[in-house]
Amino acid sequence: MEYSDKHSSFQRRARCWSSFRRRHRNWYERGSSAIRPSSHQEQDGDMAMSDAYVRPRVRDSPYAEQTYLRSDQWHYQCHVRADIDMWKERIPPERAMEEKRQDQTPTSWFKITVPYGRKYNKTWLLDSIQSLCSVPFTPVDFHYVKNWAQFFVHDASTASALKDVNLKICDEANRKLRIFVNPSAVPHSVQNKFNPEQMEQLKLTMYKRYDDLQQALDLQSLRFDPDLVGHDIDMILNRRHCMAATLKIIEEDFPEMLSLNLRSNKMYQLDGLSDILKKAPKVKILNLSKNELKSAWELDKMKGLQLEELWLHGNPLCHNFSNQSKYISFIFELFPRLLRLDGQELPPPVIVDSEAPKIIKPCKESYKGSEALKSLVLQFLQQYYFIYDYGNRQGLLGAYHDEACFSLTTPFRPQDTALSSLSEYFKVSRNLKKLKDPDLRVQLLKHTKHDIVDSFSVLPKTQHDFGSFLVDMCVQTERMLCFSVNGVFQEVEGKSQGSVRAFTQIFVTIPGSSSSLCIVNEELFVRDASPKETQGVFSIPIPTPSSRYMLTLSQEQQEMVQAFSIQSGMKLEWSLKCLQDNEWNYTTAGQVFTMLKAEGKIPEEAFTQSP
Repeated sequence: MEYSDKHSSFQRRARCWSSFRRRHRNWYERGSSAIRPSSHQEQDGDMAMSDAYVRPRVRDSPYAEQTYLRSDQWHYQCHVRADIDMWKERIPPERAMEEKRQDQTPTSWFKITVPYGRKYNKTWLLDSIQSLCSVPFTPVDFHYVKNWAQFFVHDASTASALKDVNLKICDEANRKLRIFVNPSAVPHSVQNKFNPEQMEQLKLTMYKRYDDLQQALDLQSLRFDPDLVGHDIDMILNRRHCMAATLKIIEEDFPEMLSLNLRSNKMYQLDGLSDILKKAPKVKILNLSKNELKSAWELDKMKGLQLEELWLHGNPLCHNFSNQSKYISFIFELFPRLLRLDGQELPPPVIVDSEAPKIIKPCKESYKGSEALKSLVLQFLQQYYFIYDYGNRQGLLGAYHDEACFSLTTPFRPQDTALSSLSEYFKVSRNLKKLKDPDLRVQLLKHTKHDIVDSFSVLPKTQHDFGSFLVDMCVQTERMLCFSVNGVFQEVEGKSQGSVRAFTQIFVTIPGSSSSLCIVNEELFVRDASPKETQGVFSIPIPTPSSRYMLTLSQEQQEMVQAFSIQSGMKLEWSLKCLQDNEWNYTTAGQVFTMLKAEGKIPEEAFTQSP
C-alpha cells in the first residue's frame, strides 16, 4: 500500500512536469510576442477589438490570488517581454522559413512589430524604416494593436533586412525604435482575398452607388446590399481585406471622388481606411456616422485629409468630450479646413491654408502701409483699454474670436510676503513649470471668448496709463498680426488700491469685421512695477467734481465723466458732452472719441493739454 501511494505520487509529479514542459515548448515554438492578437482580430468579424492586454490563461483555482499590474510594472514587463522576443529572434528569418510549424506547413510571411509605434505618424514611421532597410519592401496590412504598430512582409530576405534596422531609427526625443521580426501565418487580408469574380461584382455594386455628377460614393450599410448578398459576398468593412478591396476599386475607378459615405457599417477602427490618403486624396466630405468608433484618436489615422465636412454623430466617441466646444476643438486640430461637423456650420478656422502663411519682410515695399497699420493697432488698443478700465468688461466679447485662448502668469510665490498684493493674480496664474495638476492646467487656460471675458470679472479694477505704453509688432503675415504691449496700470479699488503694476500683454490677431482686429490668442504677464517704472506715470491731473457741469449728475455719472476725462485727456465739459451725445454708453463714447481724434476733428481747446 505504501509503495502504491509513493508510486502514484511519483506518477502525478511526472505528469505535472511533462505538462509543464509541453506548455513551455508550445509557448516557445509559437515565437511569443509581448502582444498577441485578440480573438476578434483573428476572426476579423463585426465585434470591436479589445484594447486590453491579453495575458496567458490560467486554470481557475480557489487558492489563486488575482493580481493587477500597475502601469509602471506593465510598462517594464512589456520591455522584458520585448527583450525575450529579441533573444528568440536570433534565429535568422531564412532558417525560420525552413522550419515547420505545428501544422507542418512552411511559412514565408513575417510579422514586423514596432513597440509603441502608435505615437508616430504612419508615413514617417514607414519612410524611416524604408530609408534604412537594405531592400525595398511593401508593408501588408499595417495596423495597430494597442500601442504597437504591426505589418507583414512576404519574403525571408526582406524580413532579415528589416531585422537589421532594429535600434537604428531615432525619434525626435532621441529614443531608438525597436523592430521585432517574427514568423507569421498568412495575414487575413491576404488569406481572405476576393477572387476575380467577386471583385468584379463588388466593382459593379460600387458603380451603382457612385454619383458621377456629385463625385460621391455611397457605401452606407454596404454589407446588406442585395447585389452582394445574392452573390454570397460578405462585405464587412472592419475586415482589412474588405476595406483594401474597396480602396483598390476607389483608386482605380473613382480617384477624383469628393464625398464618401460609410454610415452604418459597424466600424470600430480605421486602420484600413487610413490608406484613403493615397487612394483618394481629394475627398472633402466623409460620413462616419452611426458606427462603433469608441476612441477619438481613431480619427488621427485620417489626419491629412483636407476635409470640409465630417459626420460623426452616433459613434461612442462623441460622448468622450465634456462639452461641444472641446469636441469641436479636437476635430479642428485634425481637420483645420473643416466647415461643417455633424451637419452644423462651424466658425471659419483661424488658419485656412495648410502651408505656413508668407511672412512680410521688413523692406520698404512691405511697409508702405505701416502708418495705416500703426493707426489700426493704436486705435484697437485705445478701445480695448477704454472698455477694460471703465466700461463693462463684457463689452470686450466683440474683440475675441469664438475659439480664442487666454492665459495669465505672474512671478508671485506664496512664500514671498512682500509680493502678497499680487495674490489676486496668482489665483489664476498659469505656469506650466510649476503646475503639476493636469486638470488645473486645463482650467486656467481660458478657451472661448466667453470664458476669457468672464475671467476678467474676477481681476481688480484698473486704470492703464496709455502714456507708458511701448507697442511692438512682432510678426506680421498675410493673415495674422502679433504685437506686444508693455506698460503700467494702477489698481483703483480693493485692498491694493493705488498699487502700480507693470504688465506685458501679447496679442495674436487676425482680420476681423469692419477692418478691425480679432484676438485669437492672448497672454498677460503681471508683476509689481519697479520704482523707476512708476516715475512720471499718471501725469495727467485727476479732475475734481467742482465744475458746474457736475452738479446735476448722479454719483455714477460723475465717476464716468472723471474716468473719461482721465483716459481721453479732455476737459470735464467735453468729456460730459461726449458721454451725453452717446447716451452714457461708455464703450460707444470711447469708440467715437478715438475715431474723431484720429480724424483730427476734436479741437485743441477740448484738451487739458495740447494732444
